Amino acid sequence: MSSQHPEQKAEQAADQLPAHSEEERKEQPVTRMGMFGAKTTGDTSGYGGLVVRQSPKVSTPRPYGGPEGATEAGVFDEVADELERALPDFGDAIERVVVDRGEMTFFVKREHLATVARTMRDEPSLRFELCSGVSGVHYPQDTGAELHSVVHLLSITHNRRVRLESTCPDADPHVPSLVPVYPTADWHERETYDFFGIVYDGHPALTRIEMPDDWVGHPQRKDYPLGGIPVEYRGAEIPPPDERRSYV
Repeated sequence: MSSQHPEQKAEQAADQLPAHSEEERKEQPVTRMGMFGAKTTGDTSGYGGLVVRQSPKVSTPRPYGGPEGATEAGVFDEVADELERALPDFGDAIERVVVDRGEMTFFVKREHLATVARTMRDEPSLRFELCSGVSGVHYPQDTGAELHSVVHLLSITHNRRVRLESTCPDADPHVPSLVPVYPTADWHERETYDFFGIVYDGHPALTRIEMPDDWVGHPQRKDYPLGGIPVEYRGAEIPPPDERRSYV
C-alpha cells in the first residue's frame, strides 16, 4: 500500500511536464545564488549555497488528458484539437502547450493573441465566453521574453478553463489588448500595465488604476526596489522608511 496522500497522487498524475535529469539541469544557466539572492552576510536562512538555475521552456507531450490527469486523451486534447481545427494559423500562433497540475496553458505569439482569443470565444465547440482575469509575470533572466501577459478564460457552456500566455521583451513591452474581444479585460489590463509595465495596444484608456498617475516605475516587477522610496501623493511627500521619525 502506498504511503502517499491521495491529493499527492492526484497532483502527480495531473503533472504532465517532462522530467529532466540532474545532468540536464546542470546545463541550464545559473540565475541566482543563495535563498534570497543576498550577496553579503544578509542571508541568514542557511541556504547560502543554494544554486537556482533557469527553468527550461518545455512542452507537454500528448495525451494532455484533463484536470484529473493524463493517462489517456481527455478534455484538454479536445480543446487543443478544436482550436487547431478552427484556427488556420495554429502552427504559427501557438508556440507550445503546457499542462501542469491539472491546468492547461497555450503559449501564444503576441501578434496572434487577439485572433486566438476571438476563436476561443466564438467557436461553438470551444465557447470560452468569459475572460476572468489578466495578470502579469516578470522573469528578468528570460532574455527577450522578460514580461509575460497571462489571460484566464472560462467556458461556461462546457465548464472548462484554460490560459493564454504571451511574452514580450523589456525593450518592447507591447501586447495587443483583448478588450475588443473580452470587455471584462479592461480593468485587469490596466492593473497589469500599472504593476508590470506591459502596454496593451488598442486599450480604450490605458492609465494607472491603483498607483498615482505620476508614479515612476512598476512595483511588481522583480527589479523594483523593496524599500527606501520617497512617496509623493497629492503634493504631500512621505519620506522613505529609513528617514521617518522614530518613536523608539
